[in-house]
Amino acid sequence: MLMDKNQVMKYLPHRDPFLFIDSVKEIVMTEESKSLPRPLIPSQLIGCKSICSFKVDESVKVLEGHFPGNPILPGVVQIEMMAQAASFLCLNCLEKPIEETKITVALISVDSARFRKPIVPPMNLEIHATLTKVRGPFQMYDCEIYSEGELISQCSVMASLKIE
Repeated sequence: MLMDKNQVMKYLPHRDPFLFIDSVKEIVMTEESKSLPRPLIPSQLIGCKSICSFKVDESVKVLEGHFPGNPILPGVVQIEMMAQAASFLCLNCLEKPIEETKITVALISVDSARFRKPIVPPMNLEIHATLTKVRGPFQMYDCEIYSEGELISQCSVMASLKIE
């Protein structure tokens, strides 16, 4: 595991009940990006992937109202989860330690969202986000959520990212 929940919270500004990443399992680099000196610029991460995890259990607050007696993780939360996972690719762009870095992320757009199966407790999710395009401060990611190796949902997200 690359980052546990405490380390995730040092990187992301989100907090419960809106933090949907429990750990960062891996950052998969392209062969080209592996050979480049650090810190990288975002365009050097095209093709790289972050792999994160999240456990959906009865304690997830949003399930209390969606739906009582039949808890289903809302699609909008799944999209947020995928967007949060996407931000971890930029760990390779940091010049200073996480604790000394301020990261501002804003979700700009979502395309091609597909929800193939409902996410219900208890499910262990693996969230993948692959950087596909960079234009200035804007980044596009293809994202997927899996449970036990099965594709559950997917979308493309565009986000703006500022690292200070």
